[in-house]
Amino acid sequence: MFSFKEIISVTLILFSIIDILGSIPIVIALRKREGHIQSAKATLVSGGIMVLFLFLGQSILQLFALDVESFAVAGAIIMFLIAMEMILGMTFFKEDPSESTGSIVPLAFPLIAGAGTLTTILSLRSIYAVPNILVGILVNLLVVFVVLKASGWLEKKLGKSGFSILRKVFGIILLAIAVKIFKQNL
Repeated sequence: MFSFKEIISVTLILFSIIDILGSIPIVIALRKREGHIQSAKATLVSGGIMVLFLFLGQSILQLFALDVESFAVAGAIIMFLIAMEMILGMTFFKEDPSESTGSIVPLAFPLIAGAGTLTTILSLRSIYAVPNILVGILVNLLVVFVVLKASGWLEKKLGKSGFSILRKVFGIILLAIAVKIFKQNL
């Protein structure tokens, strides 16, 4: 039932797709804009989305007559806009000041549990056993939680100019990932 080899494979695949370390500039920017990040809430919501998609993803997409490729392209467009925010310093996602949702949108979805993560989970289901995928998801959620909790410390260590440079560099990387997902699924 549980396979250590499968768990390691799933964990590493999801770690590279979720790329929470690469999202640190976005997390710091959200924390600055929102005042704080609800680490536990973002982790639980993204975990809930991933687990729900593991079991119901194909059915949900079929319910709306969508294919995985269309879902991935939609996620790529959101990622593209977030990358443009990072690179250009503009704000496309305007929030209602009366409701703070930064821990959910865009953090939990689409950054942590985005189209790339969800389509990867669907793909993993065809290769690996569900219990091993669940453990891989849980390990990644633990890493996500730790990084979210440490975002304040990371911001202090990076400083204002370090954060700005990191934000632009990862913005370009996120933009390239969005274009790749868009191109592969168009």
